[in-house]
Amino acid sequence: MARFNEAIPAPSVLIFDWHGTLVDTHDAMFSAMEEMLPQLEELGLVERLLPEDQCRTQDDARLVRYIRIFRRLHPRILAERRVSRTDIFNAIFGEDKEAKLIAHKAYNNAYRKYFGQVKPFQPGAYEYLSALRAMGIRLAVSTNRNREFLDKELKTVDEGRWQHLFDATVCADDVTEYKPDPEVILKALEKLGLPADSRAWYVGDSYVDMLTAHKAGVSGVFYNGACWEQQRIDSWFTKRDAPAAILDSFEDLLNLLALLERQEPDAFVQAPAEVRPRPFPPPERPEPRIEPDWHPAVVRLIRPAVILFDWHATLVDTLDAMYHAVDDMLPDFHKLDLMDRMVAPEDSKTLEDARLVAYVREFAKLHPKVKADRKISRTDIFEVLFGENQEAKQIAHKAFNHHYRTHYGTVKAFEPRVRDVLEGLRKLDIQVGVITNRDREFFEHELDAVEGTGWSHLFDVDVCGDDTPLRKPHPDQLLLAVQKLDYPPDPSVWYVGDSTTDVIAAKRAGMTSVFFNGAQWDQPWLNKIFPGTHKHPDKPDVVVNDFSEFWALVLACEVGPP
Repeated sequence: MARFNEAIPAPSVLIFDWHGTLVDTHDAMFSAMEEMLPQLEELGLVERLLPEDQCRTQDDARLVRYIRIFRRLHPRILAERRVSRTDIFNAIFGEDKEAKLIAHKAYNNAYRKYFGQVKPFQPGAYEYLSALRAMGIRLAVSTNRNREFLDKELKTVDEGRWQHLFDATVCADDVTEYKPDPEVILKALEKLGLPADSRAWYVGDSYVDMLTAHKAGVSGVFYNGACWEQQRIDSWFTKRDAPAAILDSFEDLLNLLALLERQEPDAFVQAPAEVRPRPFPPPERPEPRIEPDWHPAVVRLIRPAVILFDWHATLVDTLDAMYHAVDDMLPDFHKLDLMDRMVAPEDSKTLEDARLVAYVREFAKLHPKVKADRKISRTDIFEVLFGENQEAKQIAHKAFNHHYRTHYGTVKAFEPRVRDVLEGLRKLDIQVGVITNRDREFFEHELDAVEGTGWSHLFDVDVCGDDTPLRKPHPDQLLLAVQKLDYPPDPSVWYVGDSTTDVIAAKRAGMTSVFFNGAQWDQPWLNKIFPGTHKHPDKPDVVVNDFSEFWALVLACEVGPP
């Protein structure tokens, strides 16, 4: 719902943000972001990501975590398509200007492959902008886009009809700093010979835009084309930097100007009523992301007496070392005679699995999409490649371990509150353990290294890949763990893991399977990897997206059924 501060004066100039306000370049922008983010490690930017406890919001903290681990945008951002690369870089790098400059430069290099895919953000944008000019309001654009991109997009959008609409444009490479530095607004006003005061409106679609307007000393007008909920918008701002108006469409903008014209009859050359076009529909709300269907109220689980956790990509992040080792070992498949032992296409669970097998067989490396996604473990990879061929998988695990020795050692908690959850479980008198396909020499080093102090005191039992003849998805490791605890393998033992192999191992052991969806797969993908068919019957008992959901699930079982 449109809102405004009654003290806002009629504008002498409207300075617009570009992407997400006047135009939609989401296709090109997200393509460039998805190409650029996997480069963070080689750009030296992974270690410069903002610590989660310093992030402005919980959403920002989750974004930092997801990008740190997977080098991709969170699926919710991709589904909603509401935020810009500037928002993303400000969220993940904070005040680190140098890091943001490096990121923007890498983004621009990627964007050159995609830019030109541009369309009006809202139907009727040209007609509304033409009406504003007819009212005598000067128009400008201030954007973090580079000049080469803006000029091309201005010539392209709406068949080039927009080129005469703006009296000034200022781009990122026209100034020394990116937004939220106010220079992009101040330079536009300088070009127009206008003062930086409340009669200059900066119209933008993001928190960063409103912060930029506040720093420039002009009126910030938040264009809610992304259809954010009112409560969400309010949570971003303090009274000091809140926008002077929040508008859902250009029709709202004309309504506000018509109201101001009644208060200041001489404010415009022509009245809004004389020039406004027929109403055009507002922007449409993005399609919601489909989430996994779980809730403690509907999932009937037995209270856990023992909770066993997977290690990698559940409790901790060791993805960098893991993928480096997989990269190094796949070329060895030829001399190890593993190429001819891969599964036949008709035996693959999914079409994607069959494509992965074919790619590895032909090129002896992972498909670039698998490496970009960073969402599956080496165990899952070996399951896809070799299926039930235990001997081939043992050879592959041994080859992996050889290369992993070169890379392992860096280990981080998957989420900041993992230790708190583990300690909380122990206070509930729940026994806690770790099951991992990692060999013991690696696991014990990582267990002692995590968070600088180690976590060895948090577990009652641990079982590694070389402690049993067969590794997950066989249940041997889980069964050995409960045997060490002198506890029966039944549904009061929960096994929490992030992979299909973890789910299969838990179900075969007769335990409760909790799928930890840290990779944020959506429901259609979960249905695909857990089809529940005769050939692939194993499905998790419950899906949790993070440790806060997991903790809520445990506490719900603590209370017990109503």
